[in-house]
Amino acid sequence: MQPTATVLVYSDDAGTREQVRLAAGRRPAPDVPQVEFVECATPAAAVAELDKGGIDVCVFDGESAPMGGMGLCRQVKDEVFNCPPVLLLMGRPQDAWLATWSRADAAVTLPVDPVEFAGSLASLLRRKRLLSA
Repeated sequence: MQPTATVLVYSDDAGTREQVRLAAGRRPAPDVPQVEFVECATPAAAVAELDKGGIDVCVFDGESAPMGGMGLCRQVKDEVFNCPPVLLLMGRPQDAWLATWSRADAAVTLPVDPVEFAGSLASLLRRKRLLSA
């Protein structure tokens, strides 16, 4: 049995969560594990999932309400021990400075571009694998 990676997706928009799932597919790159998704529509649910452990990478929607993914990213980087890498979805490329402020490990713009997104997700999964080895 092949190992799998667990990706937490936080967005209040079901359509955005679907874009993430479709862009990543079952495996974002040939050299990374297949992915399983844990979807959360609220910040509290996302934090609860992170507290349980077992999350390899987080994808946070910076456009979510009432709490955006940038604020949630900064919070979990401060509060979650060994916080997994975070891929931030931004509304505009000009928001890259906010992604840096939030301490996101990578950022892509919305709507999700499948090639860009899969490449960024695969990069974070590779980095996570190297750090865990």
